[in-house]
Formats: sequence, structure tokens, C-alpha cells
Amino acid sequence: MKKRTFLAVSAAALMAAGAVQAQEPVKVGFIFVGPIGDGGWTYEHNQGRLAVEEHFGDAVETIYQESVPEGADAERAMTQMALQGADLIFTTSFGYMDPTINVAAKFPDVKFEHATGYKTAPNVGVYSARFYEGRAVQGHIAGKMTKTNKIGYIASFPIPEVIRGINSAYIHAKKANPDVEFSVVWAYTWFDPAKEAEAAKALIETGADVVLQHTDSTAPQAAAAEAGNVITFGQASDMGEFAPMPRVSSIIDNWSPYYIARVQAVIDGTWESDNTWDGIGPGMVGIGEITDAVPADVKAEALALKDSIASGAYHPFTGPLNKQDGSAWLAEGEVADDGTLAGMNFYVEGITGDIPN
Repeated sequence: MKKRTFLAVSAAALMAAGAVQAQEPVKVGFIFVGPIGDGGWTYEHNQGRLAVEEHFGDAVETIYQESVPEGADAERAMTQMALQGADLIFTTSFGYMDPTINVAAKFPDVKFEHATGYKTAPNVGVYSARFYEGRAVQGHIAGKMTKTNKIGYIASFPIPEVIRGINSAYIHAKKANPDVEFSVVWAYTWFDPAKEAEAAKALIETGADVVLQHTDSTAPQAAAAEAGNVITFGQASDMGEFAPMPRVSSIIDNWSPYYIARVQAVIDGTWESDNTWDGIGPGMVGIGEITDAVPADVKAEALALKDSIASGAYHPFTGPLNKQDGSAWLAEGEVADDGTLAGMNFYVEGITGDIPN
């Protein structure tokens, strides 16, 4: 009888221990290229992290490291996070691609998700947003609102994502105003307020009265506000503190639904390596409020363009379009395929200057 009681107690203890073990929260890590208070790219990724915490409560624990440089530092940060017991790690910058692949190979039981890259592995998925759809809307507004016909673009690094954005903005600015000229300044940074402000001022000094950016801080907005009579667009986040001028609209990256879905897949045991590239239609790319600084007719046109992209009725890269050297690219009505867009390394016809190596 005592033996049975001991076994029963032991079994109950094991079951209780198993229950405690089963309730261990899933640990989800985030590697950020900028500070979470950058007001742009990293801010929105961190909003996604906070959405995960709110959605799952005690079932999930999140950890993060901000301002991690691309390269060897990123690999060390990812390794440390994996050693801390992370079950899923989101690495949120293009330059984290090879470090993510390298660390994932050492931790096959950890799931990794890399933003904006293209290299996958059994435990590495990739995800990005079709930012170029939002650039089309921005380009239309820019083309309609410029008075000098000079539009400036602050570019970060010469990767396909950025080149797509420049091309899309230019195509739609040119459609709206055949007289526009584009000037591109390469800042070679994702987040450096001083460099971004310097780039904005340089563009404004050459006559640009519209400045677009593919960098992450609000410094270009501040530079435009100081200059006066210059309009800008929020990048990655709303940057609404500069509305109604100079910021007249924005591209907003909405990562929260994706992060919640991928964490749920880990919890359910259904996670698989995948390649996600969503845009305005699925809600991964949002268009921030178009302010009253934009004329009502231009606002209506921009919203109609947004809706046609969202529905799939219109694709921002629809021919006829030529490459910068004048060679044919897309015939009348032809739409660019995702493979070409994903590896885009050329300007469209009409943009001057070279793409840096």
C-alpha cells in the first residue's frame, strides 16, 4: 500500500513538473539595426514586438537588442540570443542576412526570420514588404506638388529594395508631372541623423522642394521644416509630429500581424521556412494620413492610386518602361515579375546618375 502511495505521489509530482515545463513561455528575440526610438524603421519593428507581448501575454517572453551594426557584431548578438534560449529570432535589417544564415547553421533548433533578405534555410525564413507600392503613391503627390520640378531622394544603400523605391517614386512623379527631375543622394547609412540632415540640406540647396527618404530618422523632416516650403514623407513610420507640413503623408510598415502569426506557428509547432512579400493589399504597407497641405484633387488621385494597387488592378511597374540606358524593359501593359524586382539593379529611363557599386 505504501509503495502504491509513493508511486502515486511520484506520478503526480512528475505530472506537475511536466505542467510547469509545458507552461514555459516561448522566447522570441529581435535584433534591431537602430534604436527603438528612431521614429522610423526600428520603431515600427519594436511596435511589432510589443504587439506580440500584448497578444500572447505570459505565453511569450520577448527580448531584444537595439543599434546592432551589420556584420560581425550582428553575428555575435544573434549567437548570444540563441544561447539565452530564444526559440525564434527576428533579424530586422538587410545586412544581417549572412550573419543570420551563419548563426542558424549552428543552432538548428532555433527558428530565424530575416527581414528584407533572400537567403533561406530549413530554420530560416525571410519576409519583406512591397515598399515600392507606397513609393508610387508618394511619387504621385511629389510630382503634383513640386513647384521647382526638382525632387530629392535620400537613399541608404544600393540594394534592390532601395533601387525599387527610387524607380517607383520617379515613375509616378514623372507620370504626374513630365517636367520633374530626380536627384539621389546616397547616405550609406540606415540611421544617422547628422548624415540624413546633411543630405536633406544638400538636396534643398540644389532646388529640391520635395524630399523623399529611405533612411530611418526624422532628421530630414526637421531639415525641411527649417528650410520652409519643402515637403517630405514619413519613412517606415508615420512621423506625424511633422504634419501637416513638411510631412504630408508617409509609408507605415505594419509588422505586427506577421510577427503574431509567426510566433503562433512556433507555439503550434507548424512553423516552416517561408518567403513573405506583402504590400498595401494585405496591410503590411500602410499609407499615412495625407494632410490638408495636399490639394484635395491630388489627395483624391493618390488615394485612388493606393486603392488600385491594393486591389491588384494596377501594378506600379507596368510598361511601357525602359531601362536607364534606353533599352526596352517592359512593353505596353506588361508587368514586372517578382524575380526581376527582387534583384533590381538598374534605374529606369529618365533618372540621371549611376548606382554605386
